[in-house]
Amino acid sequence: MSGTAAGWGALAGITVVDLSRIVAGPLCGQLLGDNGARVIKVEPPNGDDTRMWGNQLPDGSSSYFESINRNKQNISLDLRTEEDRATLWRILEGADVLIENFKPGTMSGWGMDYERDLAPKLPQLIYCRISGYGDDGPLGGLPGYDAALQAYGGLMSVNGEPDRDPMRVGVPLVDTVTGIYAFSGILMALIERARSGLGQRVESTLFDTALSMLIPHSGTWLTSGDVPPRTGAAHPWIAPYETFHTAQGLFFVAAANDRQFVALCDVLGIPELAQDERFALNADRRANLEALREVLAAKIAEWDPGELSTVLLQRGVTASPVNDTAQALSSPHAAHRGMLVELDGYRTVGPPIKLSRTPAGVVKRPSAKNGDAAEIRAALDGSSG
Repeated sequence: MSGTAAGWGALAGITVVDLSRIVAGPLCGQLLGDNGARVIKVEPPNGDDTRMWGNQLPDGSSSYFESINRNKQNISLDLRTEEDRATLWRILEGADVLIENFKPGTMSGWGMDYERDLAPKLPQLIYCRISGYGDDGPLGGLPGYDAALQAYGGLMSVNGEPDRDPMRVGVPLVDTVTGIYAFSGILMALIERARSGLGQRVESTLFDTALSMLIPHSGTWLTSGDVPPRTGAAHPWIAPYETFHTAQGLFFVAAANDRQFVALCDVLGIPELAQDERFALNADRRANLEALREVLAAKIAEWDPGELSTVLLQRGVTASPVNDTAQALSSPHAAHRGMLVELDGYRTVGPPIKLSRTPAGVVKRPSAKNGDAAEIRAALDGSSG
């Protein structure tokens, strides 16, 4: 089956033009492609920046690029030239969605401003714009990268140990969630278009995303004025909810209510601890956290983390060894959930959204730059013939 063939997935028949690069936009395009949309990725002559990030592959691509650009056709266009802009216009005539994350004013300078140029000529087109801070306002138009938005948006301030400097989350979390928000916005616009027949502009910014992810810390400040401190792996209001050391590695446990704490104490062989007035209720455990940690740490250290996790999960207590990337991806449950996919030598993490009748799929590995140009141009010639 061709990775761009119509007729499969929830988004069969939808055509997406992905002009974006780096993470948020390409991830949004990949999510659409995973669910059956025909996605045409348009790269500049020098390619998407992520082709040079991560492990370099023999075909000139990279592990980073390949993780967010599957299920797409690829054509290289130099949109600074009138000829290639004309080609893009032809592609857009048959498109439902356009995704871009250029600097503000770029599309307008090319004669492709949404309100002025695209909407009048292509009223059905859904135009998704992704940016760092939006196009206007005090920070409008300024460049934004994931880590900078983790810093500016407050996320870094609550991540890390209390006696150390703030740390960024070790994955591009703001980029990733922005891509998911953009994906959600596009789906809403498609649903609305089915009623009105009209497209609209969908906007998703890294700044808005970062602020939206401050749960529950934003609520703390908005209701009390208190600035939340860093608590490391521990939860600011639930105990125990953190990591402990064992001889075989770190172990995480979350006894999120009093019933789970009773079960945890029973498994660890210290049922009396749950009756101790210092620890009977969550508020008590928070007030006596250091004493609680000392007792639990001594008992948890005696266990193998995998074995303890199994026993606690069977008792309804959320717990896990702290796995590294290899352990997480190699887990039997990852295989069972279809989260590891291999296609013609291409290995990737599978689609995270599961639909029963129209499931997502990985049917086309990431293309080489300009790798599908002949097919795309032939389709354009056929549609205009």
